[in-house]
Amino acid sequence: MTEPEIAPESAPEFAIEIKGLVKTYQIGKKQPPKEALKGIDLQIPRGSLFGLLGPNGAGKSTLINIMAGLVMKTKGEARIWGYEVSENPRMARLAIGVVPQELNLDAFFTARELLDLQAGLYGVPNKERRTNELLEIVGLTDKADAPARSLSGGMKRRLMIAKALAHTPPVLVLDEPTAGVDVELRRSLWDHVRKLNASGTTVLLTTHYLEEAEELCDHLAIINHGQLVANDSKDNLLRRIDNKHLTLTLDRDFDEIPENMRAHGWERLGARRLTISYRPSKTAASTLLRVVQMNGFTIADLSTEETTLEDVFLQLTGTREHIEPANGEGPAKEESDQTL
Repeated sequence: MTEPEIAPESAPEFAIEIKGLVKTYQIGKKQPPKEALKGIDLQIPRGSLFGLLGPNGAGKSTLINIMAGLVMKTKGEARIWGYEVSENPRMARLAIGVVPQELNLDAFFTARELLDLQAGLYGVPNKERRTNELLEIVGLTDKADAPARSLSGGMKRRLMIAKALAHTPPVLVLDEPTAGVDVELRRSLWDHVRKLNASGTTVLLTTHYLEEAEELCDHLAIINHGQLVANDSKDNLLRRIDNKHLTLTLDRDFDEIPENMRAHGWERLGARRLTISYRPSKTAASTLLRVVQMNGFTIADLSTEETTLEDVFLQLTGTREHIEPANGEGPAKEESDQTL
């Protein structure tokens, strides 16, 4: 008997809906229980590309494992595509595909065999399997019959995504999908994620790379110490910190800043450079520029520094997460051949 299909016409408003979710771990007889999740409420709209952020130990993995049916919740509700994970685990698991951070591929199976096996485990009939289509989607058609052990690290990551999609779930969870990979591979994976989302798949992304979340996600939630401390659109979160930096290069040298410019907060950076930090909600940039020009200066160059997701994250959690440098030098790669 094959698994029942998840009919598109029955698609719910929220791909993931969590209410009052609590998870408590009993550590030992002499230690009090640890509450990993403390009444989480979260709704992820169908079709969104949603980011879940938080420092290590915040509860992200516990939340994902409950949704995937790997960890039993203590109380509350967790629904995947409308199916409660404990009341209807069969359908809930059909509705979700999880790409874990670890590469857990059988080294002796080919890419094609791994996808066929995964589809078979979910009861997908031979004639309905999408093996060739998935290999094409992740750019591995030419590696279909190559053993997994022969694939580069980047290819293995793409194969993991294809494997999670083998049963055509409407919800895809990516748990740290680019941890330890180089910039080129990261951007390639970003492109694949965007395409999947554009095709209708709801994507939940967890990442420690805040740049990645800012680049990809339209909506973000931040979890800290088992509680949601933020859940809003990316734009609204970025507006939470009312601070901006403005730097000017002037047309000539100057020794001192005129008094009326100092009164507005301008500071000297060098012979021709000025900088200021200001609150856009209180002061318009045009006002700050006008006072510079009133003193006879001509602005040769101008740069601004906007609020970033890192600023918001630090404000809400007090924790500094890793931001991948622009040159790609970051954590050690998991494998030496992280190439596409």
